[in-house]
Amino acid sequence: MARVTALLLLLPVLLESVYSISFFLPVNSRKCLREEIHKDVLVTGEYDLTEQPNTKTHLKITDSSTHTLYSKEDATKGKFAFTTEDYDMFEVCFESKSPLGTGRVPDQLVNLDMKHGVEAKNYEEIAKVEKLKPLEVELRRLEDLSESIVNDFAYMKKREEEMRDTNESTNTRVLYFSIFSMCCLIGLATWQVFYLRRFFKAKKLIE
Repeated sequence: MARVTALLLLLPVLLESVYSISFFLPVNSRKCLREEIHKDVLVTGEYDLTEQPNTKTHLKITDSSTHTLYSKEDATKGKFAFTTEDYDMFEVCFESKSPLGTGRVPDQLVNLDMKHGVEAKNYEEIAKVEKLKPLEVELRRLEDLSESIVNDFAYMKKREEEMRDTNESTNTRVLYFSIFSMCCLIGLATWQVFYLRRFFKAKKLIE
């Protein structure tokens, strides 16, 4: 029982799904953040930017195929949410534009808080809609967490199989290439022996 309790306490730490960051965005510049997220995962986020005069900041979230998942012109403060359709690399970009030019407007402070998976779900709202008791809500959260763990292990197993197949394929190619190289060297050495033998016979250096 103690092992199970310890595992449950460690799992939220091992499977951290909260991404919070703050940075300064210079005027007329673009900064992007990238993160890999699994398939069919709910992603939520909240952003807050300090307002600057004569400056507009564009927020855009895209996947590796440049499909726009969220876009906001003149973003200052808000929230976003989307569900991933496939395991992919997602990019969150902030782009600042101002007619005043660089150096004349202070940098904007950007606060971004992203959550995905279990942490992105609003269990308080689920409890209200489904009229769940606190213990049932916690069990639902643990069930979702367990499912997330199983999916992570399944993905890691799949990646391991892919890497093993790649290694085996590479080893096979290296073996065939080594055999081919050896045959070429043996053929070249044999040709050199016969060529030199004919040459020396032509010069009457050997019989």
